[in-house]
Amino acid sequence: MSWTKICPLNDIPKLGARVVRTNEHEIGVFRTDDDSVFAINNLCPHKKGPLSQGIVFGNTVQCPLHNWKINLVDGKAEEPDEGETTCYKVKVEDGIVYLEV
Repeated sequence: MSWTKICPLNDIPKLGARVVRTNEHEIGVFRTDDDSVFAINNLCPHKKGPLSQGIVFGNTVQCPLHNWKINLVDGKAEEPDEGETTCYKVKVEDGIVYLEV
């Protein structure tokens, strides 16, 4: 695994996301209102909705298809829904976002 430079933090809107595509995955990189950054598989565990197009609030993203709420910290669906998506390591150094892939 190695750290890959994604973009400056300010290129990700607060309460928004950017999509990073690798050979195997599509990863949503999310920025919360307090400038925390999280990276999870961009596909909702329910019906594969694009989480990067969802609404971000707190440490959660709401899937745009069926309103499932996915925790950005651990990738788990909020009850009563069940399921989870993969989380990826992300860091911000000197205003630049890096993803471990």
